[in-house]
Amino acid sequence: MTALSVNVNKIAVLRNSRGGAEPSVLKAAETAIKAGAHGITVHPRPDQRHITPGDVDALAKLCRKHGVEYNIEGNPFAPAHGEYPGLMALIERTRPTQATLVPDGDGQITSDHGFDLRADGARLQPYVQQLLDWGVRVSIFMDAGTPDLVPAKALGIDRIELYTGPFAEAFARGDATAAAACARTAAEAQALGIGVNAGHDLNQANLDAFISMVPAVLEVSIGHALIGEALYQGLETTVRNYLAICLIKLRAYGFGLLGAFGVVGAFFLLSFSRI
Repeated sequence: MTALSVNVNKIAVLRNSRGGAEPSVLKAAETAIKAGAHGITVHPRPDQRHITPGDVDALAKLCRKHGVEYNIEGNPFAPAHGEYPGLMALIERTRPTQATLVPDGDGQITSDHGFDLRADGARLQPYVQQLLDWGVRVSIFMDAGTPDLVPAKALGIDRIELYTGPFAEAFARGDATAAAACARTAAEAQALGIGVNAGHDLNQANLDAFISMVPAVLEVSIGHALIGEALYQGLETTVRNYLAICLIKLRAYGFGLLGAFGVVGAFFLLSFSRI
């Protein structure tokens, strides 16, 4: 079975766009957990565009309470900035199940490439070792088609996370070979004893095909598409709930004014409520 870790970054984006506490990142995460999600993922950034250090701490407690995995993504090279203490400091104090190291920069809207271990392997080594010493499972974000995974094995990491953006784009075009590069890289990693996770632009339309074509994927981390689909699939129910409240109040108002407006007035109000 492939585990599903729900990324709640987008809930924090919506909250931060207005200020205040709603929508609640914690409530969204707990809803996902109660629905059966195997874990929660966050990607705190120095600019705090979505997840804050406070969210990271609170979600750690929530995941421990429910006995699900907690995955913190981020760039270990990014320095502390303002209230953001740095990725390693957040991991040290929360001790998540997994840390996924990602080479994203401050200017990136989203993570769009994996590590080049020929350039970054030596810099990553002490961070990986520290995480392992803390008892945290380590995964690194990698491009499908990476020519040589031996350096990844040398780092001592537990898993790689395949960047699936190119797969999703190819799948949407109807490319029958969309998952070929992912399947090859996954097989190479597994042959080295490295587990395989996947994430980025996976959705309900392409996930089944991906898992079928890339066997033994241990975990998928999905946020952007999942939250967007939840709006569509849950919006009708929410609108109907609001309408039901409005209808009840309008009918109550109509009957309450029966004495003041008479039968004609009440009939008008009830007729209006059905529009």
